[in-house]
Amino acid sequence: MTGTQSLPRPRGLGLAALGALVVLGVSAGPAAAHAGVTASDPRALAENVTLSFTSEAESDSAGIAELRVVLPKGIAPDAVTLKDAPEGWKLTATPDGYRIGGAALAIGTDAEYSITVRQLPDAKSLAFKTLETYGDGKVSRWIEVPTGGEKVDNPAPVLELKAAAPGAEPITPSPSPTPTPTPATTPSAVPSEQPSAADPSALAAASNAEATDAEETGSGGTGTVLGAVAAVLVAAAVGAFWWLRRSQSRNQA
Repeated sequence: MTGTQSLPRPRGLGLAALGALVVLGVSAGPAAAHAGVTASDPRALAENVTLSFTSEAESDSAGIAELRVVLPKGIAPDAVTLKDAPEGWKLTATPDGYRIGGAALAIGTDAEYSITVRQLPDAKSLAFKTLETYGDGKVSRWIEVPTGGEKVDNPAPVLELKAAAPGAEPITPSPSPTPTPTPATTPSAVPSEQPSAADPSALAAASNAEATDAEETGSGGTGTVLGAVAAVLVAAAVGAFWWLRRSQSRNQA
């Protein structure tokens, strides 16, 4: 009797184990959907890297219509270009990342697309916080970044990076055009001692000024000479007059 009563126990354990698996499966169901990212070259400072993203559909009533991604520090929005996406979807840069979307996908269809990044930053991991918007307006937020090994309910896509390749360096930004230096003083502000040969009007003005100076100098010199001659003649006339008066006085005596 004792042995007969102990036989159902394995069956009871099996049902208990099956029930536990069902409970675990049900509890894990809502968290199964997620957003992920992979890289063609997951190394720090790698250049022209293709990042592939997958956002799993989790709505039974609408398809994914748009994804809003916040780029991690070290990747600028203008360093990202779209490589592949669902038909009709376009990528638009935002101040902190980009939007990609178009017509809503079929219900239950995962959103898959890829971008090209000019260069990955020098980091150990990169988190791409993502907002999924469905055609009916529902939004799923995959924006939590786990720290210290803790688990989160809505983890952001995280890309783990390997060490940079030997000799890899950050790409320096393109140099901006060098502005043309502005002189402290412009030619118009500084008087020129000699007229420019390329300016006929300046040459003509200078020539006229020189001619006027020459005329004034010439007339002044002529007046001086005539004055001296007149003075000599007057002196000679006075002398002659005085000499004649004296001669007459002597003759009368």
